[in-house]
Amino acid sequence: MSQTFIRAAFYRGGSSKGVFFHRADVPQDRTALEEMLLAVLGSPDPYKRQLNGMGGGVSSLSKAAIIGPPTHPDADVDYLFAQIAVDRPVVDWGANCGNLSSVIGPFAVDEGLVSTADGEALVRIHQVNTKKIIHARFPVRDGRAVVEGDFAIAGVAGTGARIALDFLDPGGTVTSGLLPSGNVVDHVVVDGRSYAVSLVDASNPVVFVRAADCGMTGSELPDAIEANRPLMALLDAIRREGGVLMGLGVDAASIGLANPKIAMVGTPSPFRTLDGKTLDETTHDIAVRMISMEQAHRAVTLTGAMCVGVAARIEGTLAEQALRPDHQGDEIRVGNPSGLVSVGARVLKRDDGWHAENATVFRTARRLMQGEVAVPQGAVR
Repeated sequence: MSQTFIRAAFYRGGSSKGVFFHRADVPQDRTALEEMLLAVLGSPDPYKRQLNGMGGGVSSLSKAAIIGPPTHPDADVDYLFAQIAVDRPVVDWGANCGNLSSVIGPFAVDEGLVSTADGEALVRIHQVNTKKIIHARFPVRDGRAVVEGDFAIAGVAGTGARIALDFLDPGGTVTSGLLPSGNVVDHVVVDGRSYAVSLVDASNPVVFVRAADCGMTGSELPDAIEANRPLMALLDAIRREGGVLMGLGVDAASIGLANPKIAMVGTPSPFRTLDGKTLDETTHDIAVRMISMEQAHRAVTLTGAMCVGVAARIEGTLAEQALRPDHQGDEIRVGNPSGLVSVGARVLKRDDGWHAENATVFRTARRLMQGEVAVPQGAVR
């Protein structure tokens, strides 16, 4: 079968990787676009390796982004995110990837979508999935985004130029608000047992549950979590019931794969990272183990980390209860299997309830390859 070749770039953004397209180069029909993206990433793959495509066999490496001119008056570019399932023919449009958000500003500058002087650039991003605005700040030299730098992030070898991402008004991305149920703590019943949960939608919706209530500490490595099939089934059931309370579906069966995420939270304790280091309880303010697309995340989704940072600022949530008692300062250090992610969040309590003004994180990004990606001709209409 002959193939079609489509202009694309392959990037690492934060601790994720994805294929990036110009909006003008891809099908405008959503069904046709999904068929193309599945072919590009190599899904569905029953072997969960995506050897026949650009995906890497796990959710953090099975992503795509489509960039185009802005449709929002306060933005310089539009950014549409696609999460592609590894082992089934599913493209989920219901969430954003915070890690890949770090790519959008540099991509826009390098591709000539935004003009900026040398120095610190500001690119205003309209995140189409969540209808939110993100401000990306990063260095530019000779009209190109700087790649080299001394900033390191957990889960990524080496260093790079720091990219600051400021998510404005992050509450209520795909639900009715920051606390979609109106409560800081709710309860769901799974197999006759009640579990306390906090339902928070900041940058992406997350169901928070105590690690201890699931028989865990919050310090486990992803492989151990995934190998515990009863635990994975329990977390998915809690996630789905929480999703119903968040208004994301009419029943548990109608809740999608991408939203909401579920995060086990625990008080800080010593843990071993994926690169073999041991971090003691003084290094972080909260322990988090997150499930994304039915897989234990090797780090923590960046939007999930921002939701942790916001939730930990809301009195009474399970995240706030798990926070280090002597925590001080503007940032929340989130302990995760790859190490630490620091999140800044400004959250205020007003007469009408809690409001998140912004959440700030720092990432690095690098263009790994550019040119054209091959797509079987039958997958492009």
